[in-house]
Amino acid sequence: MVKYGLDYTRCRWILPLLLGIGVIFGIIALAGRGWLESQTLPYVQQASLWESCSRRGEGGEWNCESLMGYAWGRAAAATYLVGFILLVICFALAIIAFAIDTLRFNFIRGIGGLLFVAAVFSVMGLVIYPVKFSTEIQMTGINMFSWAYGFAWTTAIMEICLGFFFCCLPNYEDQILGNVKPTYFYSSP
Repeated sequence: MVKYGLDYTRCRWILPLLLGIGVIFGIIALAGRGWLESQTLPYVQQASLWESCSRRGEGGEWNCESLMGYAWGRAAAATYLVGFILLVICFALAIIAFAIDTLRFNFIRGIGGLLFVAAVFSVMGLVIYPVKFSTEIQMTGINMFSWAYGFAWTTAIMEICLGFFFCCLPNYEDQILGNVKPTYFYSSP
């Protein structure tokens, strides 16, 4: 991306595209029922960010309990949701920033800072959830934090990494815009 500059049309949209992928992963994490699942037979435990479900036996009916009745459940959901909303705002701002012909590099650095704030909120929710869930909800058998919880962590890691990219990008403003004359490391005889 630095070699061709952000005016190179295919490279210009890489960062907003990665933010969009992070938004999709966040939606999957928020909607997914696989935050916690039974690892071995009998499969009797299943949980999402919003509720915990269990059943007596393999063929039994699921009994679900809302996690919003617990203060930690509301805290975990609220902090992760705030992080996700900030990620969506960053995605919209990145689309606007990269759609303008003349890039505003201070604006891009602000998006990076906002991504770090989003990552802090997301990680807070991702730490509160397993710590309090495993201590306050009675679980049977061997359980594991599953695919939707993994998507949530992937979203948080993407927020951190993209925050670094957005913050460091203005440091290479001249190279990106093509204002620097290339340097050759050899001399002709």
